[in-house]
Amino acid sequence: MISVEEAQKIVATTAIQLKTLIHKVDTNLCGMTLAEDVTAPMALPPFSQSAMDGYAVRLHEEATYRVVGEVQAGADTVITLKAGEAVRIFTGAKIPDTADAVVMQEKVQRLGNTIRTITPINLGQSIRKKGEQLTQGDLVFSKGILLNPPALGLLQSLGIEKVEVFQKPEVSIVVTGDELVPPGHPLASGQVYESNSLVLIAALQQMGCHKPKLFYAKDNREATDAVLANALEADLVLISGGISVGDYDFVNQSLAGMKVEELFYKVRQKPGKPLFFGKKRSTHVFALPGNPASTLSCFYVYVVPLIHRLMGRSSPGLTQKKLKLAHPFDNKLGRALFLKGIVTDSQVTVIDELNSASLQSFAACHALVYIDAATKKCEKGAVVETLLLPR
Repeated sequence: MISVEEAQKIVATTAIQLKTLIHKVDTNLCGMTLAEDVTAPMALPPFSQSAMDGYAVRLHEEATYRVVGEVQAGADTVITLKAGEAVRIFTGAKIPDTADAVVMQEKVQRLGNTIRTITPINLGQSIRKKGEQLTQGDLVFSKGILLNPPALGLLQSLGIEKVEVFQKPEVSIVVTGDELVPPGHPLASGQVYESNSLVLIAALQQMGCHKPKLFYAKDNREATDAVLANALEADLVLISGGISVGDYDFVNQSLAGMKVEELFYKVRQKPGKPLFFGKKRSTHVFALPGNPASTLSCFYVYVVPLIHRLMGRSSPGLTQKKLKLAHPFDNKLGRALFLKGIVTDSQVTVIDELNSASLQSFAACHALVYIDAATKKCEKGAVVETLLLPR
């Protein structure tokens, strides 16, 4: 049995980064990772723009201005303003080179072709200057960043049609257990509804992964072998249950028979002690504990960082913060703990401490609080490592 830190290091050094591809800038890019630095092919804005509907003016000492024209958004109207002159202008429209400021329409009184300003005008107000956001050649995004909706919008604003990104991993999920029944079927005595596959699929989709392939294996060696043979064609295999040493747990035997190299099995932690991680060529394999909360804890602590590394993320893993514990806590188990927590301000409160099967508290929590194995007692106000969960 190894420590959490040892297990995390093995995962980090084992991940094989996926290949890259050139992808069109569209919604399918969301959740993918840039495989190149992106520089601005032009200035943004590409010309000086009005930030609002109003009047572009060339300043003089009076409060009145003569309106000599109009500039609509998208129009290439060229107007040369003299001191004391103004043009009607709309949000996003090109500012005349000779204009000094834009006055919003609510701040003027208009009578015919004359306007009177009712507040002082500051030089350059309400003008988005050419290159104010980016100048040509500026670094827009660095390799390794996650492409989210604002990033996609910025790429398109710059007229960038294609970028190089890392591929998303192909994932297989294998669910084991004769006692598990899919929803919609009546439960016989001793059976329970299976939920781990749905939890894992939703968590993967939340990360921007492709929809995984789902396999079910009966609790016998032949069925487990047959299912794993197909599942191992993916970049990543997540196995739910069957990894313990019971008479009907065949996953470990099957993985060994298929030459999956065991990199570690069992971690000194709770929940999730019976965690397996291995590899066969370029396929990464996690066998996760069967209890739902244990499965999800191990997913966030170990699987998320691995997926991020496969996808080329520059900062793999969940966001971590050091927060103060809102109450005292005793670690009586001598193992590292991952506790479900609620974050408020700069504090975190542990809820439902170590129930490995409870998804109700997981649904309500914001974070996992990490207590290392060497820490026996945490006082109120102690600073603890906190992993923020995706929301």
